[in-house]
Amino acid sequence: MTAATPHPPLTVSPEWLHQHVDDADLVVVDATAHLRVPTDGPAVLTSGAESYRPEHIPGAVFADLLVDFADPDAPQPFTAPDHERFAAAAGALGIGDGATVVVYDQHDGFWATRFWWHLRYEGFENVTVLDGGLPAWKAAGYDVTDVVPDLTPRTFTGTRRPELFRSTRDVADALDDERTVLVNVLDEATYRGEVDTYARRGHIPGSINLPVFTLRDPETGTLRPTEELRREFEAAGLLDDDRTVVTYCGGGIAATGVAHALALVGRDDVAVYDGSMNAWAGDPDLPLVTGDSPR
Repeated sequence: MTAATPHPPLTVSPEWLHQHVDDADLVVVDATAHLRVPTDGPAVLTSGAESYRPEHIPGAVFADLLVDFADPDAPQPFTAPDHERFAAAAGALGIGDGATVVVYDQHDGFWATRFWWHLRYEGFENVTVLDGGLPAWKAAGYDVTDVVPDLTPRTFTGTRRPELFRSTRDVADALDDERTVLVNVLDEATYRGEVDTYARRGHIPGSINLPVFTLRDPETGTLRPTEELRREFEAAGLLDDDRTVVTYCGGGIAATGVAHALALVGRDDVAVYDGSMNAWAGDPDLPLVTGDSPR
């Protein structure tokens, strides 16, 4: 094992991870959950624990975002728990002081960015995302395993960064704030209010639409070149330092994909609306509108 992992960038390639996978301080985390969204009707969520066991990157531990890293008493799934619950769960996996974390998932990368965002929200910065996730690792010809590693706990001592989080009340209070840009990252049909995925159709008034899936290469699942992303974000007015950017989606997962991509181009202060449409559409007193995006 090497002595220490160099501080990684916000994304790393399979080649980088393969070079460092045996580093003593490196913690590789599979953060997969499974989400099935029918054409119409509510989404179906399951833990990724069962699919992790037979096939994962050697040495990777599993973070259960649906159970261990969520508030068990919240009305919406994946709601961020209190800091103490998060710290205990992270520390049990070996995430904490002195560790470098690489997160991946088995799908489109947004479970990985959710855990990336959540670690940063809890005050842990030495975390990166494997670009393209497990599919990219396998496409590069690297081995997978069914061996579940022994856990080596660490102490997690991060301090929360409340500026990276928004509650439903926070979003409602900022609806008339021209300095706040709300970004809906769902597909265009859902944004326009053409499907019944959530309790009510539509989007939060004033929010623009930037579908998160457009940020990735459809062939490889990896992020588009940084300069392409920068131009798109500039056109949407998301790189203006005088404005606060808040992303939302269905349940606070895909929203972190846009937050992560914005961090790649230097905008690392983006907040995520944790409850997103699950919480907003579930409250009949909160406004929703339909139609095209104003951008």
